[in-house]
Amino acid sequence: MIFISNEYQQTIKAVEKAIPAVVAILMFKSPEQVKQKIDKTIFERLSRDKNGLICLGSCSGFFVSPDGYVLTNRHVVEDEEAFYEVVWKHHHYPCQILARDEMTDLAILKINPERVEGFPYLSLGDSSKLKLGQTVIAIGNALSEFENTVSRGIISGLSRHVQTDLENMNREFSGLIQTDAAINPGNSGGPLINLFGQAIGVNTAVVLGVENIGFAIPINQAKVILKDIKQYGKIYHPNLGVRYLLIDNDLQKEHQLPFNYGAFLIYETFPGQKGVICGGVAEKIGLKEGDIILEIDGKKINKDYNLADVLKEHQLGEKIKITFWHQNETKQGEIKLEN
Repeated sequence: MIFISNEYQQTIKAVEKAIPAVVAILMFKSPEQVKQKIDKTIFERLSRDKNGLICLGSCSGFFVSPDGYVLTNRHVVEDEEAFYEVVWKHHHYPCQILARDEMTDLAILKINPERVEGFPYLSLGDSSKLKLGQTVIAIGNALSEFENTVSRGIISGLSRHVQTDLENMNREFSGLIQTDAAINPGNSGGPLINLFGQAIGVNTAVVLGVENIGFAIPINQAKVILKDIKQYGKIYHPNLGVRYLLIDNDLQKEHQLPFNYGAFLIYETFPGQKGVICGGVAEKIGLKEGDIILEIDGKKINKDYNLADVLKEHQLGEKIKITFWHQNETKQGEIKLEN
């Protein structure tokens, strides 16, 4: 890493370079969609835009190319019934959501740059070269509270595994960057940058059971998704078609499970949030909610090697051997990985 003699000045330069590329993302719904779900008194106080739509929240994102591609978190744009706008320099742009990736919690948006010759954008760094103690900066642009919020800290952990409450359900993510830079809900989806103004992560703020700790999704994961979208128009990584919780000693004891490792396929707790997705490869070999995936190709599934790690090692079309527990019996099967 290049030695930086004046970190204070370098921080200012990095922020000045990055801020023009940071945007706010607003979510809207029609009054009819909102009215049935909230108290009448609160509903009457909600403000509406010129089209009569109600703004229900804002988050952050950032341009990753001059032609209007925006990177953010999936969980902030996951409501497919809502309308979304990108706000840049106080101009509102309707956007198209090109991808919502459940595995990484990343989303790619696109706006029309007709009225602008080229948007300022952040160059993408290499998150595989990050070091503990390295200075990083988190930037957010949530217009509902504070615009262009900047916080500075260091990388305090790499390849972290955390539990989140995305989509009103517990989810497990691994490989995250941990930082002590303050990351608030409005910063979610904004960039985590290095002192050269490069994006090295995407901030995510929905974390259970921790205080004064921020997490970001490594930018190298976003590079793969962005490449797929530009080349194929869709994401092309393998997907097992399951939602799960990783089992440890505490989860085993709490739910009286027969194993202290493996991926427990959750039961549906919210409509449309099934543990085994209809039509997915897991369903095709007979996996059911409540089953436990124990091993893939002979390797135990645990917090050090979860299903996301497995999929990173394989390509579409490859076959893997899976060992799972179903109705008090250990079974084996072979599946061909699909998108």
